[in-house]
Amino acid sequence: MTAPVVIAGGGIGGLTAALSLHAAGIDSLVVESARRIEPIGVGINLLTHGVRELTELGLGEELAGLGVATAEYVFCDKFGHPLFTQPRGEATGSKWPQYCIHRGELHLMLLAEVRRRLGPDAVRTGTRLEDFTERDDAVEVRVTDRESGAAETLQAAALIGADGLNSAVRARLHPDEGPLAWSGVRMWRGVTEGVPPFFTGRSWVGVGDGAVTLVAYPIGKDRTNWVCLVKVADAGSLPDAGDAAIDDQREGRLSEVLGFVEDWSIDWLDPRDLLQRSGHILEYPMVDRDPLPAWGSGRVTLLGDAAHPMYPAGGNGAAQAVLDARVLAYELAQAHGDVPEGLAAYERQRVEPANAVVMAARAMEQAAGPDTWDRDRVTQMMEMYRKKAESEAAQLNSRPSYTPGRE
Repeated sequence: MTAPVVIAGGGIGGLTAALSLHAAGIDSLVVESARRIEPIGVGINLLTHGVRELTELGLGEELAGLGVATAEYVFCDKFGHPLFTQPRGEATGSKWPQYCIHRGELHLMLLAEVRRRLGPDAVRTGTRLEDFTERDDAVEVRVTDRESGAAETLQAAALIGADGLNSAVRARLHPDEGPLAWSGVRMWRGVTEGVPPFFTGRSWVGVGDGAVTLVAYPIGKDRTNWVCLVKVADAGSLPDAGDAAIDDQREGRLSEVLGFVEDWSIDWLDPRDLLQRSGHILEYPMVDRDPLPAWGSGRVTLLGDAAHPMYPAGGNGAAQAVLDARVLAYELAQAHGDVPEGLAAYERQRVEPANAVVMAARAMEQAAGPDTWDRDRVTQMMEMYRKKAESEAAQLNSRPSYTPGRE
């Protein structure tokens, strides 16, 4: 390829795509609208299929140093009595662990690795994508420097929209798309230090009654990530924002969320203390989009949340973005310069499985409430999601690598 692949968006998916393309011998450039990439956000899950891909990029030791290898999921009623337990990661027979990890720390690790391997100018921050025009042999990508206002046209072999839920690339590819789909759930999130370990000390726990769910899990450095999910309306479009951009860094207030859990009595976790001692609280709606039958065409496609935004039920978003990035690079390498065919092969591999995960997350959220949880409901909910949205350990262990040239 005479021109690089331009990746719009320097998040987890976009940076993994840059590393994967580099490993496949393909040049890329990441353009990121934010002026600085900082360790924002809270904890996330990185499932085994995502860990495999980052490990094959040579990042296994870094992941182990940053994350906590999750041993199990435990679902409990609001009194803390276990209803369902599911082994995770290596406990399932997987060759790779599952990690609970701080999103910002994972993000910065990937950024440092891109700059080390591809060079200090491989990621251009403060660069906003304005539009693009596809030609027979290239894509013209028009960008603006946010500080100076200077406009520039980049020549790209392909354009990958990895620019998240509010994707500018997706908006241009699918201008008539409907509004964001809201589950009716609002989420408050935070990180608290010094919480006593619960269960194995590496357990992801969900406590609730269907209408309110409190999730907590360790993310290393004596920190516990928590999420409080509250059903406040029927599923539909957001009542006020319409199709406006969702700010996933919107500051939340303790007073908004504390009342939902302050009367809960759990002997192994103090929900009130967990929330009150959190240094910073984020709040945003649980939204996704209806799946698309195709993400792009020709030399332009989508990746990660830009392609398939999903509810966090199942904790699969980051791993799906990583999978997208790896398959994208693999198929472009296999296409030997036929970029449209490489991107078409990428979509043939990824659209249907990723859309299935979106729908499984919706089904899981619907199954979770609003009635009181019981053992049978939670068991059915988790088994349904596992079958529809996760790889069996044996399947993952035996699948060929997405690293070109590796068996």
